[in-house]
Amino acid sequence: MTQPIDTTASCQNCEACCCRLEVMLFTDTGVPDRYIEEREGEVPVMRRLDDGWCAALDRNTMMCRIYEVRPLICREFEMGEPDCLDERERWLITLS
Repeated sequence: MTQPIDTTASCQNCEACCCRLEVMLFTDTGVPDRYIEEREGEVPVMRRLDDGWCAALDRNTMMCRIYEVRPLICREFEMGEPDCLDERERWLITLS
């Protein structure tokens, strides 16, 4: 059974909190090498900036610079789904 999607959730009003999560690269979607962090003996991950944000996030627009080749987990993380809402709630708690 699938969970209902909250249609009031929007990437435009969220501040892209999911772009602060660690993203493991289990499949090759064409992510450019400059956005990949290789760790010895571990699965490659999306590179993050010193402040924790994904390196592929355009901070001016809060949109993904590599949307067409984004990792599989980013494709499956749907706006308004329960995982999305949980991350939004966690992010709001850290802001307060």
